[in-house]
Amino acid sequence: MAPVSESPTEPLSEPPAEPIVAPARGISSGELLRKATHMSVGLIALALRFLGPLWSLVLAAAALAFNLLLLPRIGGKRMWREHEVAAGGAAGIVFYPLAVLLLILVFYRRLEIAAGAWGILAFGDGMASIAGMTLGRAKLPWNPRKSWAGSAAYVVCGALACAFLLRWTAPGRYELGFALAIAAAAALFAAALESLPNGLDDNLGVPLVSGLFLLGLALTQGRWEALVEGGLARRLLIGAAINAALAAAAYLARTVDLSGVAAGFLLGTAIYGLLGWRGYLLLLGFFVLGSAATKAGYRRKAAARLAQEKGGRRGARHALANSGVAAACALFAAATPYPRLFALAFAAAFATAAADTCSSEIGPLLGRRPFLLTTLRPGPRGTEGAVSLEGTLAGVLASLAIGALGAAVGLYPWWGAAAIAVAAFVGTISESLAGAALESRGLLDNEALNFLNTLVGALSAAALAPLVG
Repeated sequence: MAPVSESPTEPLSEPPAEPIVAPARGISSGELLRKATHMSVGLIALALRFLGPLWSLVLAAAALAFNLLLLPRIGGKRMWREHEVAAGGAAGIVFYPLAVLLLILVFYRRLEIAAGAWGILAFGDGMASIAGMTLGRAKLPWNPRKSWAGSAAYVVCGALACAFLLRWTAPGRYELGFALAIAAAAALFAAALESLPNGLDDNLGVPLVSGLFLLGLALTQGRWEALVEGGLARRLLIGAAINAALAAAAYLARTVDLSGVAAGFLLGTAIYGLLGWRGYLLLLGFFVLGSAATKAGYRRKAAARLAQEKGGRRGARHALANSGVAAACALFAAATPYPRLFALAFAAAFATAAADTCSSEIGPLLGRRPFLLTTLRPGPRGTEGAVSLEGTLAGVLASLAIGALGAAVGLYPWWGAAAIAVAAFVGTISESLAGAALESRGLLDNEALNFLNTLVGALSAAALAPLVG
């Protein structure tokens, strides 16, 4: 039986962070050249309409090879930043065409989605840097390296480019108003991901995740009226009342802080409105399992510096990281022609989150022989990527419980519970590997890993659905 992650959520105390020095206002000529090139390359997305999937792949592969092998030799180093010159390479010029190549591979049957996500990458990200460096006085509270002006430019320019490329690449498929609406939502989602502090290059992950979100939104075309007429407003009101009471109870029970109350209220209300009480039960199941695992043996874990910070209270970032993917799947289950497929993905996202939380909390408490997943060598409890049999079993049981709950209330057939358990296992394996490889190096934090593993779990369940009927 393979293991699941048991890395600690957050240390009880952290060394003081190094001060962040805000860059001087204004943009250098070198940076302006880089961003102009970044956006001008995005114009090539116009060609996807005529090239088709195969030749689009050939073009992206050729661009990747050119940037990797030839561009630095023919003057491309002039666009490198100082730290890139010192490091001897610029990752961005490689990740950009690689992201385009992956977008075309993933969305080869819907090239307009690849083009739209490319537009967000090229024009949203490019204009965000220019606006942020020239106008960005007010910084984001959660990331002083980003500004409100830059994020606003990201959303506006990314949305306009995305909407245009959707309609250009697939003429006649999207009405203008719908294209603008889903492009704006996808650009806002991408800007939110871009704004999070992490050490990874955003040219790769953000376009792929925002492309998946854009595809789901595109599938809702023509179905919003039926959703509204089907009692959405009534369910939202019921959900708001239930979540207000439960959020207050959770706060009094010291399981969430005020930001967690707000985020949990919004996510819970949305899930109840979209999937009704059946979907909401899975959210409650995850919350109960996660809270119980966090509180179990808290003093022992705290003494070993392995416990959740703030006495186990969880905040907005934790709620969004663990429930954001599930909320998106709930929307797509309610508003696309594929309700069962997205219901499976919805349940798998919560099952993966429950498995990760329970293994992370129970493993350090009961695990006898933790070992590193990347090396298979013994490691201290709490080491990033360290796992044990006890934590693994706790995670598997948690995912089975969530999967069985969804089947019992009729969200999907009983075979779906097995697929969800497998998908949750795949998600937690990926989280363990990413934690060992990236979190320990400061490239991703715990919330980013939680989002990643729920996304992998949801995608794995969707991939397994056709195999099991």
